[in-house]
Amino acid sequence: MTNMGHIYLYYGTGGGKTAAGLGLALRSLGHGHHVVVVQFLKYWKKTGEYKMKTVLATLYEIRQYGKPGWLKIGEEGDKFTDGSFTATLRRADEEDAAFARKGLNYVKKLLKDDPPELLILDEACLAAYIGVVDISELIAILDKIPEKTDVVLTGRYAPQALIDRADFVNEVREIKAPANFVSREGIQF
Repeated sequence: MTNMGHIYLYYGTGGGKTAAGLGLALRSLGHGHHVVVVQFLKYWKKTGEYKMKTVLATLYEIRQYGKPGWLKIGEEGDKFTDGSFTATLRRADEEDAAFARKGLNYVKKLLKDDPPELLILDEACLAAYIGVVDISELIAILDKIPEKTDVVLTGRYAPQALIDRADFVNEVREIKAPANFVSREGIQF
């Protein structure tokens, strides 16, 4: 795979995968590079990384391809409870897959027409794991990234094919967390 950018993978069940990608975005922006973040399965526009698009408009772009709701991944119940926080879970459906296809189509067009120096595919691992992103299509995209573009993939449950394809792989594991759910502005969102 000569003359191509590198692929960085941050996956696992611990927190900080998106934050690791955004740390690379901050570093890249500091060098005047164009950064594009494509978020699969995400829709909430109150996150710090989404709000930054107005501040960094000339170099930083973020697009979301997800529908509202917390996804149910395994066979566990229909609710997620952590301390005083409870969320209703839903299964991924065709609408999730349609959003993901739009996201992948955007990525293909971007890489053809105006490739950035850094492309972050946030939650691409989870989207591939649950089947809303076609893993072979994603690998085909990664196999054609331009030399000037580095790609960051994030998300839980990275399929082995993505681990094998990435140049750098980091697993993020939760070792310890408070008993009650923590969601602090500027840290978790």
